[in-house]
Amino acid sequence: MKRTEKSRLKQAETDGSRQKKTEADRSRPRHIQVLQNNMQKGDKMIYTVTFNPSLDYIVSVEDFRLGLTNRTSSELILPGGKGLNVSMVLGNLGIDNTAFGFVAGFTGAEIARRVEEMGVKTDFITLEDGISRINLKLQSIDGTEINGCGPRIGEEAVEQLMEKLEILGEGDILVLAGSIPGSMPDDIYRKIMERLAGRGVMIAVDATRELLLNVLEYHPFLVKPNNHELGEIFNVELKTREETVPYARKLREMGAANVLVSMAGEGAVLAAEDGKIYKAPAPEGKLVNGVGAGDSMVAGFLAGWMEQKDYRHAFRMGIAAGSASAFSELLATKEEIADIYRRVSG
Repeated sequence: MKRTEKSRLKQAETDGSRQKKTEADRSRPRHIQVLQNNMQKGDKMIYTVTFNPSLDYIVSVEDFRLGLTNRTSSELILPGGKGLNVSMVLGNLGIDNTAFGFVAGFTGAEIARRVEEMGVKTDFITLEDGISRINLKLQSIDGTEINGCGPRIGEEAVEQLMEKLEILGEGDILVLAGSIPGSMPDDIYRKIMERLAGRGVMIAVDATRELLLNVLEYHPFLVKPNNHELGEIFNVELKTREETVPYARKLREMGAANVLVSMAGEGAVLAAEDGKIYKAPAPEGKLVNGVGAGDSMVAGFLAGWMEQKDYRHAFRMGIAAGSASAFSELLATKEEIADIYRRVSG
């Protein structure tokens, strides 16, 4: 479930008070306070791509009865999509970034409006036909979902995206996340990386099986499978951090610079470019909403890396951001991430 409204409310609470240092500011780890300034001093930018963003209609229905009229007891409308989640968590951390993607119709306009309201810069391609998908999430019925298919994305629109990506250069970061709509070529991630090869762009890929395997020859800076997705690649079942380590290493040997494996309640593993293995259990906390936690981990890792160029710090930031979102109904705020960072680095 995607959760932009919480962050918007947090921002509203701070409007007009930037000159006043709050108690939360004073207690926040110093790296969180200076992260935004450090990013703004550099010329590099993070870009995300969401091929099939959605408007998620999240409802609860008490005593749902099939075949009868049911009424909602709660409802929420939020923009959705893995790349957008990364962008919004980065925005919550005060990091400027640009969200690329495709939108169509009135739903597409609403997605763009809500994301921009969060302070995330968008550069969407507006399609002439169709509408961006609406996903119905029946929150109170065992996580039941009905997801739309979205608009058709033709060759001309794909080429428009490729042209937008021409602005990326040395040190910029591009995040490719999520599944590919049926109307697009299934090797689109590979084509993007092929086009950007040799430019020094650091590319993070959060995708499953073939989408992920097809890009390894271009040496992505980061790949982030979960333990189940990693196990599917090698036809094994991975339940513990120790079991996961050798397969994370194998993915590195196949071409990825860094392999960050999220493992829900088991924690996470990082096979890093420096040759080291970083492991950590999940911080203690109540799971509220696991959807979007992996995207938050990607955002936290990239934020930490761009700040200090240190993999231990980036790993801890990834765990903190992912866990903070998992423990919240909405995407994690800066304060929530800072709180968990203190716990995982103490």
